[in-house]
Amino acid sequence: MKPLNILMTAGSRRVPLVHAFRNALRTTAAGGRIVVTDVNPLSPAVHVADRAYRVPMANDPGYLTELLAICNAERIRLVVPTIDDELPIVGAAVEQFRALGAIVACSTAATSTLCNDKYATCRHLRDAGVRAADTWLPADLPADAKLPLFIKPRGGRGAVGAFPLRSKRELDFFVGYVDAPVIQEYLDGPEFTIDVLCDFDGQPLSIVPRERVVIRSGVMDRGRTVKNPRLIELARLACVAIPFAGPLNIQCRMKGGEPVIFEINPRFSGGIPLTIEAGADFPRMLVQLAVGGRVDPSIGSFREDLWMTSFESSFFLHATEIEMPTLERRITEVA
Repeated sequence: MKPLNILMTAGSRRVPLVHAFRNALRTTAAGGRIVVTDVNPLSPAVHVADRAYRVPMANDPGYLTELLAICNAERIRLVVPTIDDELPIVGAAVEQFRALGAIVACSTAATSTLCNDKYATCRHLRDAGVRAADTWLPADLPADAKLPLFIKPRGGRGAVGAFPLRSKRELDFFVGYVDAPVIQEYLDGPEFTIDVLCDFDGQPLSIVPRERVVIRSGVMDRGRTVKNPRLIELARLACVAIPFAGPLNIQCRMKGGEPVIFEINPRFSGGIPLTIEAGADFPRMLVQLAVGGRVDPSIGSFREDLWMTSFESSFFLHATEIEMPTLERRITEVA
């Protein structure tokens, strides 16, 4: 059996995800190694992977070519993209990766493009009858829209450029301050992320809601798993309205006791370690799928009320330890 080598892009701070995939590989007779890409040799995940490569930014014309070359050189069988910018690029190249023997754990380019547009996402969900936040472009904001409201970049992430609008003065200012903004109804109820894993035919295999109790830089710092049937059903309906493959996370808040979606990210969430620890081992499921195994849906099968509280940890590296080669350089060194 050929080793199941895994390529995880944009490793950055995703050390727990590297560990989770390594643990998953131990459950298969195929074995394999974890290869990580990044633009920065100081990214922590680079230093826990079995091998790492420096690559250009996702918007570089040569980015896809570099990923395909790495897959070929490292005999990659599973590709796990992790950042919004690259998802449409990788999703559009699924057949190119497949020609190299690699399965891609991400949704189609159309789905990724839709979800990268927060305005289009909410409009699409509402048109499909799924509860999503009222969302407007500034020019379409109704004159009688009630404050407070919420503004953020149409294609942003990590809560960068996101602000509450509590007065007409703030509205007028931030419409000009935020780049390509959308305006949403203000949802002030408890916030949740719903982690979802779909198989490659779009069927949800696992749905795990998490309450985001403390958030730092857009990522959950403290939170807990919850078995709320309304949240689980909302995620199921979202997967009917939009075709997904692989991991996704749905962001929502409560309004009048009902969850309302305000964005969807078709990738692993920053809080995925809690979901994995609660028993919904998405990396293990993906590894099983990649080796041709069967994974039955296990929706609602996870440990409820499990808390995660996070802290900072560091690697200490000498200057000689932080260099990360490109594929071209590694091939030259081996030759």
